[in-house]
Amino acid sequence: MNYFTSTAAKQRFLTLCALGAVVIAALAFTLGIVWMGIRYPMLKEPTFQQFTVSYNKIMNDYLNGAEPKKLINGAAAGMVASLEDPYSRYLVEEKGNAYTQSYEGQIYGIGAEIREEEGQFVISALTKGAPAERGGLLPGDIIMSVDNKKLTGKTFEELLGIIRGEEGTSLSLQIQRPGQAELITLALKREAIPIHTVSSELLEGGIGHVTISRFAEKTADEFAAALTELQAKEPLKGLLLDMRSNPGGLLQPTIKIADILIPKNKVILNVVYKNERQTITYKSKQEKEWTIPIAVLVNGQSASASEVLTAALKESAGAVVIGEKTYGKGVVQAFNQYKDGSVLSLTEAQWKTPGGTWINKEGVSPDYAVELPAYTQLSPLAIGSGMKLGSYGENVKTLQQMLKELGYGPTGQEGVFDNQTVEALSKFQSAEKLEATGIFNDKTGYKLLERLREKLGREDSQLFKGIDVLKNRS
Repeated sequence: MNYFTSTAAKQRFLTLCALGAVVIAALAFTLGIVWMGIRYPMLKEPTFQQFTVSYNKIMNDYLNGAEPKKLINGAAAGMVASLEDPYSRYLVEEKGNAYTQSYEGQIYGIGAEIREEEGQFVISALTKGAPAERGGLLPGDIIMSVDNKKLTGKTFEELLGIIRGEEGTSLSLQIQRPGQAELITLALKREAIPIHTVSSELLEGGIGHVTISRFAEKTADEFAAALTELQAKEPLKGLLLDMRSNPGGLLQPTIKIADILIPKNKVILNVVYKNERQTITYKSKQEKEWTIPIAVLVNGQSASASEVLTAALKESAGAVVIGEKTYGKGVVQAFNQYKDGSVLSLTEAQWKTPGGTWINKEGVSPDYAVELPAYTQLSPLAIGSGMKLGSYGENVKTLQQMLKELGYGPTGQEGVFDNQTVEALSKFQSAEKLEATGIFNDKTGYKLLERLREKLGREDSQLFKGIDVLKNRS
């Protein structure tokens, strides 16, 4: 059936249809452009054209070729770096996975602590009951290869990446055991290895000394378990909470610990987001009243979440803070992990104490300022920093100071590795049953640090002050 009354009418209809199609296509294109601009606002930036041209130029003309994935990840990392914020970063793939795993309650590996020594990787300690111990690995063993791949030239981080892996997967270690000529091959299977962030001891007078090294996924559970264990031994008369050199970590376990120690409904902290568009106030949800006096130990490396807990205990629970002013990290990062494991960690908020004090770049001041002995400020000597007769510089000066603190001297002209330095170092090596070469090496460096830690244990002025304060308050 024909609905057109004439050929002209049909032509007009077809023309209108064509115009309508053009209008609809133009409208769809415009809406698409608008939608793309909303979803990808960078497209509206004039400099984005430079990025596109540069990307295409590299892909088409770079002499050695390039991988698109690496280019885009590099661009993302550079974009975050341009913020010039020390706490915001973009971590690619495995580095992103390592970042998130560091906050989990466990890692998947063999349960061995490893140190780098003279370019070799030496087993320093074993986790009880873990695959390494069960498989026959011993402290002092040197790892020569993993899955028949030699470790020459590998960094410590690369070694960890090789040894860690998925739960249940197998690996083969070839090790050199001191005193044995032949290499030993051990077959191990990766398991979940718990990461412990809390340690505790009962001190004289019923004082519980609890150390939190950082705040990870299970830190609050570990803290509660430590308190239970201590109180089972003896009713506590004081809690000495040690967060010296604690770099922070996750906020949620920090809040859970605050819930145990801070009176119910007292403020723990306020988190304030960009342009003050949102403020979240965290208040204690304490279920059982805590009546035991608390003293907190901090230093200049106590940062972030450890500062949150320190300030909250000081202002909302009447705890006494002892040591040095804290680092002053009063900003909060949120992180997103993508499908390939990459992580964007971005500063999104800042926080203030229950009393309304901003602590970023300011820190938390102690009630009792107590410094540790000067030798605690000495920097560890870097792995591979071999020194001998004729060497000079800051590393030599540090070595001489360490030797003097441990009673080995005179050490010669400051900063110059002379004959007196050789003699002092040889005496130390001989006393520690090391080869007395008078040449500094990694093994000697580890032993020096071990003896200085023992010395600090006998001269820990901050710890002693904390004990005195709690004895007077209990």
